[in-house]
Amino acid sequence: MADEFSLRAYCYLDRMQPQYAAFVGTVTQGDLPVEGMASLYVEMAPGNWVFRVVDVAVKATDAKPGAQIVERQFGMFEIHSASQSDVLRAGEMVLAELGLEVTSRVRPEIASVQVITNVNPYQAQLLNRFTRGSMLVAGETMLVLECAPAAYINLAANEAEKAAAVSLMHVTSVGVFGRLWMSGSEADVLAARDAAVGAIASVEGT
Repeated sequence: MADEFSLRAYCYLDRMQPQYAAFVGTVTQGDLPVEGMASLYVEMAPGNWVFRVVDVAVKATDAKPGAQIVERQFGMFEIHSASQSDVLRAGEMVLAELGLEVTSRVRPEIASVQVITNVNPYQAQLLNRFTRGSMLVAGETMLVLECAPAAYINLAANEAEKAAAVSLMHVTSVGVFGRLWMSGSEADVLAARDAAVGAIASVEGT
């Protein structure tokens, strides 16, 4: 493995939650996932390595590719399957191709976390113009979370949805930072925040 290569993220989701899976379906350009599937996000630099490792991943098992993105700094891909073992096996094949262990990934960090209570109706309307998920209703509480590497925001969103009855507004998992917006009652948003932050903190890496 070349010295300049970086395994920025190796992010496994054991079971896609209903809102999260539905949101991914609105933005993916590949095979569409559904609720209950397992998923793996892998982010790397240089980005052009994506083409090689996606080929390995999809040949190894029946896991399907949902995304393959190469930008200026990083490359990222996602695969999913109804079979957790297929996704895990595909991930093992990717790591073997790269000559790395899962612990070689970059350990994620929270860049920003904000809880905004009693959202003003005008702010809600502005934010709703940029969402592809649930609409933010005036008076609700909103969670804004950012992390790096960006792909780990998917884990944060999925685990937050498991933990509380929140509405998923938006997820951005490409670029330097991943971003998540959720809304709901103050108590539910706080529970979702704790789950999301805890999920990010639990990831081991370099």
